[in-house]
Amino acid sequence: MGFSADLLSDDEEVVVDMHPHWWTLVPISVLLAIVLVGGLAVLLNAGDGWPWLVARVLVGIALLGTLGVFISKYAKWQTTEFVVTTERVISRKGVLAKQAIEIPLDRINTVFFEQQPMERLLGSGDLGIESAGEGGRQTFTNIRKPNMVQAEIYAQKEGFEDRRLQRMGQASGGAPAGPSIPEQIAQLDELRNSGVLTDAEFETKKAELLKRM
Repeated sequence: MGFSADLLSDDEEVVVDMHPHWWTLVPISVLLAIVLVGGLAVLLNAGDGWPWLVARVLVGIALLGTLGVFISKYAKWQTTEFVVTTERVISRKGVLAKQAIEIPLDRINTVFFEQQPMERLLGSGDLGIESAGEGGRQTFTNIRKPNMVQAEIYAQKEGFEDRRLQRMGQASGGAPAGPSIPEQIAQLDELRNSGVLTDAEFETKKAELLKRM
C-alpha cells in the first residue's frame, strides 16, 4: 500500500515511496527456515516416550516463537515508509505507536549517504539529511539505492525553489515590462505622422523620454 493521497497537500505529488531494503528481513527468514526444517526432522524421526514428547513441545515452542518474531519484523518493515514528495521528505514508522518525521525541501541543506561494501553489492545504505531547524541532522537506515534517492531529493528541491519563485513573481503582479524608450519614441512618431501629435508636441515628448535614458 502506497503513501496515502489524503496526507498530501494541493498539487503535491509523491516521487519516491519505499520500505526499508528487503535485506533487513533475510536474517529472521533464514532463522525461521532453519527452525522449520529442524523441527520437521525431529518430528518425522520422533519415537515414543516422554523424551520425544518433550522434544515435540520444544520444537513447537521454538517454531511459534520464531514465527512470532518474523511476523513482528515483517509488520515493522511493512509499516516503515520513506517518502519524497515535490514539497518534503517524510519518514513514518510504527505498528501501533506511530512516529513520523517531515522535512520541508526548502529547509534541507545537505543530503549524504554511506554504504559498506556489502551494502553496495545489495544496493542499500544509510541516508543522512542536514536541515535548518530543531531537527538538525537526521539519519535514515536501510534505504534502497541511497545515491539515487539523494539525487532525487536535490532535483525536487531545485524544482520546489523554481516553483516558489514563479509564485512570488505572480503574487507581485507579474505584469510584463512596458515598451522601451526607443519603442515609445517610435510610437510617438507614428502618432505625429497620423496627425494626433504636432511636431512641437512630438519633440517635447521625445526630449522627456531621452532624459530617462
